[in-house]
Amino acid sequence: MRELPRQLSADELAELFEARTGFVERLAQEPDPLGRARTLVHELPHAAKVEVLAAHPAIGQRSGLSARSRAEQGDDADPAVLEELERLNRAYEQRHGFRFVVFVDRRPKADVLAVLRERVERPTADELETALDELVAIAVDRWARR
Repeated sequence: MRELPRQLSADELAELFEARTGFVERLAQEPDPLGRARTLVHELPHAAKVEVLAAHPAIGQRSGLSARSRAEQGDDADPAVLEELERLNRAYEQRHGFRFVVFVDRRPKADVLAVLRERVERPTADELETALDELVAIAVDRWARR
């Protein structure tokens, strides 16, 4: 695995986190941005947490994906699974008020569907912290695979 960088620009971090958010701007000022991300993401105000999660595409989203997201989510497009992902993504966002984010790690969408079914029922406060941890895990993995 590639060593975590000591400094990354806001543009480099935006690629890892899918957008140039206030969080990304803050990380660009840190000497160990991906190491610090694990802590700083949990210290953000609620609105900033929602913003950074919203930057990620929904699992199963069919258009508007970055090249990285498309590769990570794979191409196992069973229409029934995609429909269920779309339905559960909506239910998740309605219940929790933010986007479902999971470190897919190249798992089939049917496997991720099981994770979404479980997480949609969790308490919102717990789920928010889990989604943020997953977000950082995705960014770290993306850096390692560069």
